[in-house]
Amino acid sequence: MKINSWKFFISTVVLALAAMACATPDINALLNPLPKDDFSSSSSGWGTGTDSYKSVEYANDGLQMIVYEPYYVTWSAPDTTYYENIHMDVKVTNQGTDPEALFGFICNEVGTTNNFYYVGVSPDGYYAFIKSSIAADDVFLKEGTSDVISSNPIEMNLGLDCQNGSMTLYANGQVIDTVSDSTYTTGVIGLFAASDDIQTGTSVLFDDFVVTKIGE
Repeated sequence: MKINSWKFFISTVVLALAAMACATPDINALLNPLPKDDFSSSSSGWGTGTDSYKSVEYANDGLQMIVYEPYYVTWSAPDTTYYENIHMDVKVTNQGTDPEALFGFICNEVGTTNNFYYVGVSPDGYYAFIKSSIAADDVFLKEGTSDVISSNPIEMNLGLDCQNGSMTLYANGQVIDTVSDSTYTTGVIGLFAASDDIQTGTSVLFDDFVVTKIGE
């Protein structure tokens, strides 16, 4: 069921980039350009916005994403900086009712196009590495299931190595899988949430987002 439903998702997905919020960087942001955010301040720079399809807002000391429509993806970024060879960590609280909702990281988004990777997990234990292209359907580079993910579907810590040529997904400190692809080697990073076939079934709260340089 999961594979079939996400094949349908590929042909019908609508990507929504929330409007980038304009925020004046503080001295700490200038001295430490790698993003680190506990979402306690609504002026930290993530794109936010709400309409009939989705909501991306600062709420409950986190960044909350709600998807109202089936087969829809929404995402947000901390800034428009291009990063490469980095590791991302985030705490995720699943507040939705859809066990097949997908949520996780955006990696190496190029410009303001649909050229990027998105890598995520579902509460039922599913995970996927997906390549989005502006001129073609999404490509599932790798997908599978993991008991590490499904063992705690409400709260989990996710991590992603986003490198030039490979990506590695982590859940609760354990390696889930790795995939190789060198289509996009640098770009904007962020977080996403995607719905399956349940209307208003996707609600995710992200917290404690941290980016570090791989090898440092």
